[in-house]
Amino acid sequence: MNKCLMLKGTSLFVLLVTCLSMCSFTVFASSENEIAHLLDYVSNTDCKYERNGTLHTGSEAVEHINKKYDYFKDDIKSTEDFIKYSATKSKMSGEFYKIHCANAKPVNSDEWLMRELRRYRAL
Repeated sequence: MNKCLMLKGTSLFVLLVTCLSMCSFTVFASSENEIAHLLDYVSNTDCKYERNGTLHTGSEAVEHINKKYDYFKDDIKSTEDFIKYSATKSKMSGEFYKIHCANAKPVNSDEWLMRELRRYRAL
């Protein structure tokens, strides 16, 4: 009788771990799609990405963001984490990255990226 209960408990545990793993993978997969979209969005923008007082093109910004993404990958569990760790501010100077678009006031990159993420999720 005890072996039967232990077997059922073990089976239930394996099922629970499997379900949680699949759920985690789904969240990670959707974040990866969102992150890929944001990188493409930055790469193709006509806006300039200001980092530590220097303006960069979108493709230059993506090169830098990807370096930070690789460095912080273990800390990134969501698209919001990606923005926070990879595309918000300089870790060396503490200065926020700014986005300069034609006919608009500069905005912090995290605001600009979160706006695009909300738009993308609404599709």
